[in-house]
Amino acid sequence: MANNITNQIYVEYDFTVTPREPWSDILCAQLGDAGFESFIDTQSGVKAYILKDLDSENVLSTVDLINSDYCDIAFAKADIPPTNWNAEWEKNFTPILVNDQCLIRAPFHESKEVKYEIVMEPKMSFGTGHHQTTYMMIQFLLKEELAGKKVLDMGSGTGVLAILAQMRGATLVDAIDIDTWCFENAQENTERNNADKVNVILGGAEQLAGKQYDFIIANINRNILLQDIPKYAASLKNGGSIIFSGFYTQDLPLINEACSKVGLTYETHIEKDNWVGLKANK
Repeated sequence: MANNITNQIYVEYDFTVTPREPWSDILCAQLGDAGFESFIDTQSGVKAYILKDLDSENVLSTVDLINSDYCDIAFAKADIPPTNWNAEWEKNFTPILVNDQCLIRAPFHESKEVKYEIVMEPKMSFGTGHHQTTYMMIQFLLKEELAGKKVLDMGSGTGVLAILAQMRGATLVDAIDIDTWCFENAQENTERNNADKVNVILGGAEQLAGKQYDFIIANINRNILLQDIPKYAASLKNGGSIIFSGFYTQDLPLINEACSKVGLTYETHIEKDNWVGLKANK
């Protein structure tokens, strides 16, 4: 991995997004559809990279968020010389330990004696445990009894939560993500961790038709949650539970209201740096 040096020229777009959340994540999704290949979070927004051959004056024309009233977006751009991208990734990805039980590390990190160890290469995909939302979802999963249960991981990203769900005893896990890169990356990570009960599926909430789950994980942005909570509720068995994240403390009343309308009852929530993880039951 460390020798993967590309001779291709990339263009770096340095976006300033105000307010940064949740719009930086949404911007990344739209940029991915426009041909951008990788992203780095910054304090003011995100840096995005696209092959110089694919860059043009119109490359941002399909990025609706840039022309919306939801947030202010400015950017600067520059050519990037041939770079060892894997070395850059290795330099910026550190192992993370959650509740002294779950270690998430890359193949080049040293293994440790913990109850659950997940080895992954996240590349462009979301979900290493470093982001507050993923961290909180892992905290929830470490407390849940999943033995013998059928689990859905919606917006699965790297597949880390789906992999942990199997480690916690789930007999089947559907890991669904609408992003092709996430789909391919999750496939790699499930194979790497021998997660043979995880089905990685490319698509969105339409993939839930006719399916029923004992437990649902949904770590997505607020707007998608509000749109799809009725579909999640319809796919959750009576007596089942669902954990949400991807929204802020101020959004909690909206999420609770949406849950209540479809028969989901609030149980508890946790917070980390103004992000929220919530558990509800049906």
